[in-house]
Amino acid sequence: MSEKESHIESRLEEGKIYPPPKEFKKNANIDDPGIYEYAEKNYEKFWEEFAERLDWYEKWDEVLEWNPPYAKWFLNGKINASYNCVDRHVENGKGDKTAIIWEGEPTDETKEYTFTELKDEVCKFANALKELGVEKGDIVTFYLPMIPELAIGLLACSRIGAPHSVVFGGFSPTALHERLEDSQSKVLVTADGYYRRGKELKMWENALEALENATSVDKVIAVDRLGRDDITLDEERDVYYHEITENQATECEPEKMDSEDMLFLMYTSGTTGKPKGVVHTTGGYLTGTSATHKWVFDIKDDDIYWCTADIGWITGHSYIVYGPLANGTTTIMYEGSPDYPDKDRFWEIVEKYDVTVLYTAPTAIRLFMKWGRKYPDKHDMSTLRLLGSVGEPINPKAWEWYHEVIGGGNCPIVDTWWQTETGMILITPLPGITDLKPGSATKPFPGLKADIYDAEGNSLPPNQGGYLVIKRPWPSMLRTLYEDPERYEDTYWSEYSSDIYFAGDGARVDEDGYFWVVGRIDDVLNVAGHRLSTMEMESALVDHPAVAEAAVVGRPDEVKGHVPVAYVILEGEREGSEELVQELRSHVGKIIGPIGKPAAVRFSSDLPKTRSGKIMRRILKKLEAGEDYGDTSTLRNPNIVEQLKKMVE
Repeated sequence: MSEKESHIESRLEEGKIYPPPKEFKKNANIDDPGIYEYAEKNYEKFWEEFAERLDWYEKWDEVLEWNPPYAKWFLNGKINASYNCVDRHVENGKGDKTAIIWEGEPTDETKEYTFTELKDEVCKFANALKELGVEKGDIVTFYLPMIPELAIGLLACSRIGAPHSVVFGGFSPTALHERLEDSQSKVLVTADGYYRRGKELKMWENALEALENATSVDKVIAVDRLGRDDITLDEERDVYYHEITENQATECEPEKMDSEDMLFLMYTSGTTGKPKGVVHTTGGYLTGTSATHKWVFDIKDDDIYWCTADIGWITGHSYIVYGPLANGTTTIMYEGSPDYPDKDRFWEIVEKYDVTVLYTAPTAIRLFMKWGRKYPDKHDMSTLRLLGSVGEPINPKAWEWYHEVIGGGNCPIVDTWWQTETGMILITPLPGITDLKPGSATKPFPGLKADIYDAEGNSLPPNQGGYLVIKRPWPSMLRTLYEDPERYEDTYWSEYSSDIYFAGDGARVDEDGYFWVVGRIDDVLNVAGHRLSTMEMESALVDHPAVAEAAVVGRPDEVKGHVPVAYVILEGEREGSEELVQELRSHVGKIIGPIGKPAAVRFSSDLPKTRSGKIMRRILKKLEAGEDYGDTSTLRNPNIVEQLKKMVE
């Protein structure tokens, strides 16, 4: 961040305000706006009260020890995450309640686990891991699709005190190898393959390739997902999941873990290319995720809750597994894609299971918009009472569509801002008391302290865009980067001072104290001295009725530094034209100002995306700069990159 780049211009206009529906407000978990003042005045007590909702073996001596940038929460408290997610609900008379509903991609494959059944499966796998020599402190890596064994595995590891590291099933062998080596995992849990859009994708071969020259792995556990008969196990190293668990006892004493013992490692991309191993610990993480899950999603005992993320990402850890299960909530896992066997699969699942709370990503919402409302309109989704958004800022047009078409105009939307590093949601509406503004994540969760700084560390006035910072520790914050405290300090705590967390996102706060996150700082362009958010340009483009999806990146320019270039996917069967190019440029100019007009508009049928649907703007930037864009094998659609390259050339 250069000294000259003092603030980011933020020009997206605000629209309609949506207060909580009267019926929702009447029954909401949080109905008193005074909670913000209470949490501010009683910060440690506020979090202590949430911690007390969990079951501890030994209570803490102190709520928080803060030696910036290192925090310890609930010092010397003893707890077990697996016990809190499973056993205590069984002991409290909820053993017959459904804990996990699993829907395979093939439409005839479903499984449901009550809390009692889940406890039995967790204990069996925990005993099997111990039999294989896994001890407290040993790291176990999971490279699995979205199948029940993944959730069971996480809870089994936390039961015996073995930290887990989940690698997204769509990652390449190289990515898996890097993470195995960095964490020095003793055990890898993988599968023979999985289903995606009706095809059988092989996973075992990727795992074997990743294991070449892997120095730490002693055992490989294979889940027989596809029933393949063409894989050969190494007799000394490899075992089948079903064979090692079938005769195990259904009791396994949970390990008494210190609040600050590592619960899991989660790798996230680093700007240098080397992934960062984010360390999350037990007591604070479980407190933060269970608290935010309960309040942000207004969770009731009879809710059927569905977070559509993959457990390979932090969203799946916090809001498919640990948060919901700690709260005794029925949580849904879905293996497949949203468009198989047809583009209404999500809505079919909502109708089939009477889903009440749905948490998904703006990327998916924009995709649904492009497909059209005929797909959701085929299904009765009247059970939905709350919608959520996660992963990136949601543009107002997508927010309005989600609210009207999916929520029937009656469901509040909780637009949530948080990160792998934060562990839990930090900026969010509380749906019973927050007036919603489409495109804004609204306000920090009670007790949290966020601000917008300029480059010199000055707090900016309303509606001046700058850099999002968090000014107070929170329970589920990352504790360090695995084996790399120096990088931890440098990445997150060196931009201003060691007690100010630098989020790496640009944002502004409006006159009502609402936060508008405009995206990663590296997604901000310097155009003729103006720092402009690409997210806001994309929102302006998508606001045009012809546009389904857009990505804006900077092209180096000798005079202006950068000029914005827009990649646009059109609605339905529309085709691009020079006339439409000028129309879109004018449209952006009206919303953002002339400085935001794209220098070029490139129409395409698709954009380079990860398996989870995130647009890889990095690749688009490389194409515009004429640079090598690197390996595209982990993309959902690698062929599109060559097509775009020809277009740019």
